[in-house]
Amino acid sequence: MEIKEKILVESFKLFLNRGIKSVSMDDIALKLGASKKTIYKWFQNKDEIVGAALQAYLGDMNQDCQQFSVEAQNAVEELFNIMGMMRKRLAGVHHSVFYDLQKYHPKAYQLWVDHKNNVLFQQIVANLKRGIEEGLYRSDIDIEILARLRLLQTEHSFNPEFFPPDQFNMQKVQLAILDHFMMGIASLKGHKLINKYKEVTEVE
Repeated sequence: MEIKEKILVESFKLFLNRGIKSVSMDDIALKLGASKKTIYKWFQNKDEIVGAALQAYLGDMNQDCQQFSVEAQNAVEELFNIMGMMRKRLAGVHHSVFYDLQKYHPKAYQLWVDHKNNVLFQQIVANLKRGIEEGLYRSDIDIEILARLRLLQTEHSFNPEFFPPDQFNMQKVQLAILDHFMMGIASLKGHKLINKYKEVTEVE
């Protein structure tokens, strides 16, 4: 791994585990076992590291989602694969990460906004269309409205006013919301398949 990539990977781990604000350049240098001079050779400041690390993270996540779409046998399986990814990616994430990004790193936060409104939105739309075509999602759903609703759910689940971190686990919140969304859009056929994936048998 090249030193620049290593800086981004290890820095992002610190940001996720501790929150962005609480991580200093000294912390990053200590994590890498390198001097701050080495870090400054590649990045001018912490803000630049945050932006570059987030961009790399969003790129990896987008690649995973594209792979899920190709490999999944159906739209429901695609969502379950995404749920699995979320379990791994959100495990141990500090509750302040999203707030720190928005308040202290506006340029990096804009990267998230652009990703959300373009890439993520199109992925949701594609999954909804696929599910309808496969008969797994209700044919009467409004794709535009529900895709935007899903974006709101994704972002606001990080809001500490809605889900105080001392009362809620971010990972559980995200998974519960996605599960609720999935059940709401599913047709009867889709519900049966979801329960199959969940290994749940319901009395009809």
